[in-house]
Amino acid sequence: MERIKIVLKPGKEQSLMRYHPWVFSGAIRNIYGNPEEGDLVNVYSNEDSFLGSGHYQPGSIAVRILVFHNEDPGSDFLLSGIERAVSYRRSLGLFNNPELNVFRLVNAEGDNLPALIIDWYNGVAVMQMHSLGMFRIRKTIADILIRVLGSELKAIYDKSENTIPYMSGVRAENEYLFGSDTGNLTVTEYGNKFRIDLVSGQKTGFFIDQRENRRLLQDYTTGKRVLNMFGYTGGFSVYAMKNASVVHTVDSSASATALADENVVINYPDDSRHSSFTTDAFSYLDGIKGKYDLIILDPPAFAKHNNVLANALQGYKRLNRKAIGQIAPGGIIFTFSCSQVVTRENFRKSVFAAAANTGRKVRILHQMSQPPDHPVNIYHPEGEYLKGLVLQVE
Repeated sequence: MERIKIVLKPGKEQSLMRYHPWVFSGAIRNIYGNPEEGDLVNVYSNEDSFLGSGHYQPGSIAVRILVFHNEDPGSDFLLSGIERAVSYRRSLGLFNNPELNVFRLVNAEGDNLPALIIDWYNGVAVMQMHSLGMFRIRKTIADILIRVLGSELKAIYDKSENTIPYMSGVRAENEYLFGSDTGNLTVTEYGNKFRIDLVSGQKTGFFIDQRENRRLLQDYTTGKRVLNMFGYTGGFSVYAMKNASVVHTVDSSASATALADENVVINYPDDSRHSSFTTDAFSYLDGIKGKYDLIILDPPAFAKHNNVLANALQGYKRLNRKAIGQIAPGGIIFTFSCSQVVTRENFRKSVFAAAANTGRKVRILHQMSQPPDHPVNIYHPEGEYLKGLVLQVE
């Protein structure tokens, strides 16, 4: 069947000619036909030159480009893409590492497979599709994973229920596409054990992207009183327990703090240094003057779209002002943004404004990002979503 043709307005082809994988709806001049969401379409410049093929969807991002040449983005394309992604993770030493069995296997645009996320949890591949086009071919993707990973693969869990664009009207249900419920899933990250809640946990179940930043944190915690804000299931808290004198985990979710408590107990049984608090983060920060030597600020994304960017930047400023203003002298702050629309420069300016409002002397010790299993396509800078700073406050 011949694919529907999409033609761009004059000049709007430039980003695709630089291999950016998104076509925005405002760049489209004509659509010849009536594509359904998830259909493969061909994109052309105003001069009628072929630019690429990808999955169509209504909304701001109208097409996610899979190929920029006249090749078929079918099963062979998917196979070679997943093989490259797996081979790259093997080259990083992430497979067969007794100290580490949780990492990102496929990172969407970063692996030239837009809208496809696959995370690896000790032999269980958890998939999330962020477009209907990828969701439609999820079983093909599962078959390819079985072929590529063989006996290393225990199960495949599709967790796309809440990631399929709502405009599609498609109701996805989380389900196992291969294998079955493995029960209480436990993973190892640099020797630390974590229980994973695949069904109700955020993202695919764990914030894998903070792995190297958690490892860095451990070096700063010796003898420190540590506060882990927005602590979720206690990833930073477990690392802090290695050397800290006190560790407190704060999150608004009772199920998250319960799992944080469990993760600390798995690694440090009968250890009274850790406590968790289920409460609003901003309220908790109002009464901590001089109480902590190290604070981790890892909030959920304050902005998912540009139309709320200004409010998000004010949120980061307010949050960091509270922490910088109240941390003990000489204290260390690990502060993050995971909002894709917040640039590294915008985040740093918000933290600068927060520091200036307190009048305290603040130095940047480290600038952090996502680890190499979350690669960023150089043509798609939006893929660098995780930004972080390590601050020292005098």
